[in-house]
Amino acid sequence: MRDDAVAVVDAGAVAVVLEMVPAPVAASVTSMLRVPTIGIGAGAGCDGQVLVWVDMAGMTEWTPRFAKRYGELGAALGAAARAFADDVRGGAFPDAEHEFGA
Repeated sequence: MRDDAVAVVDAGAVAVVLEMVPAPVAASVTSMLRVPTIGIGAGAGCDGQVLVWVDMAGMTEWTPRFAKRYGELGAALGAAARAFADDVRGGAFPDAEHEFGA
């Protein structure tokens, strides 16, 4: 992995993403590179961190082991979609307020 990281930097990479790499390995790779490392499930030894928005916002029931949920948007989005569908089926949306005149 170390050799691969050096090779991509030598090829012109401006950063390296380390995903699901053991934290000590990620820290070691980070210390030897001249470009920033961005970790996703690679520990705090990387120069920066990233999470998939869907995972951190709680948009699905499953969360990867390396992700932390910062919200429960899946439930809120589901409720909004159901309310929209109910309004459409019930004739409450769209109404005159949501139309363009001629």
